[in-house]
Amino acid sequence: MNGVRVLLGVCGGIAAYKAAALTSTLVQRGVELDVILTASAERFIAPLTFASLTARPVYGSLWDAPERIPHIRLVREAQAILIAPATANVIAKLAHGIADDLLTTAVLAARFPVVIAPAMNSAMYEHPATVANLALLRERGYEIVEPERGFLAERESGPGRLASEERLIEALERALRRRNSLAGKRIAITAGPTREAFDPIRFVSNASTGAIGIALAREAALRGAEVVLLLGPTLLEPPAQVTTVRFTTARELFDAAMQHAVGADWTIATAAVADYRPAEAAASKLKKSEGDLLVRFERNPDVLATLGERKGGSKVVGFAAETDDHEANAREKLRNKHLDAIVLNDVRDERGFGLVQSTLTLLWGAKDKREIGTGTKPHLAARLLDALEEVL
Repeated sequence: MNGVRVLLGVCGGIAAYKAAALTSTLVQRGVELDVILTASAERFIAPLTFASLTARPVYGSLWDAPERIPHIRLVREAQAILIAPATANVIAKLAHGIADDLLTTAVLAARFPVVIAPAMNSAMYEHPATVANLALLRERGYEIVEPERGFLAERESGPGRLASEERLIEALERALRRRNSLAGKRIAITAGPTREAFDPIRFVSNASTGAIGIALAREAALRGAEVVLLLGPTLLEPPAQVTTVRFTTARELFDAAMQHAVGADWTIATAAVADYRPAEAAASKLKKSEGDLLVRFERNPDVLATLGERKGGSKVVGFAAETDDHEANAREKLRNKHLDAIVLNDVRDERGFGLVQSTLTLLWGAKDKREIGTGTKPHLAARLLDALEEVL
């Protein structure tokens, strides 16, 4: 980490004293460290401690040298933020976009990895509000270093102790490796379902929400890639830092993919595309009648196969949502569609759709295989991109 510029945020908790030892270790490893103390943190440990360890000014207020706009200057000069310890209060503010001091304002302005290490009483850590806030931050791509169990300041025992220095540094190193690892690459990602209408208000679709594609787009952008996200109908919001192109039908996705994905360095096709569409769509709502409703379907264009055929020197990664014969079906798709790799997703009983946890496996070559594991979509997106960077 020699020469790396890092912002260390210290919040007001008893674990603030551990941030001093962490600062010393990071400085010894060559990190150029700027420290931001919240007002509450200064009640636990003095700014002079960090100034002495870093030989740099310590920041605490938006109004220290306001003409230099510290919350913008500090993040423009840094490569990552580590908040250790992070209190329930600061975690809540970050989750809901509240920026009322230098630390929270700086995080809101950051466009690089943010590592958050909670430390608090077990009751606060396990409170549904804190659990929900941490989950929201994970969904946004922040790395959370879970606290450890042990003796707490309140003479109680349980989860809430600040993670060990070793774990904090590992998380920071992991975040720094992510930064700019995909710089210079243009990546197209398809995500979400398609909808194929058979009257103005009814359509054929599936349970996909686009969550994994959105998470991959956010993670790829954090790693420095230029990302275009082709996104189907979903209530989930796309990342602000990527170019988003909307589609509804498989034919609209086909046209968008031919325009934006052909020629990209990588295409990662996570979209759940309808293989068939109603041959005719009624102009008015179909009314219920005594007889059965018969709808004739016709084939949609095969977006992924076409991308595989036209990829040239680019890499195309597909997704296989399977309910049975998982690996055999996925490998057949890998071969038939001329893909460079395919991600296997077990979707029996609609598992893996939406914001629930998924289990992914990466397949490539004739027999190569890597378990990405089980986790949230942001967690899996980071692990999958780590694997793709190595495999591709």
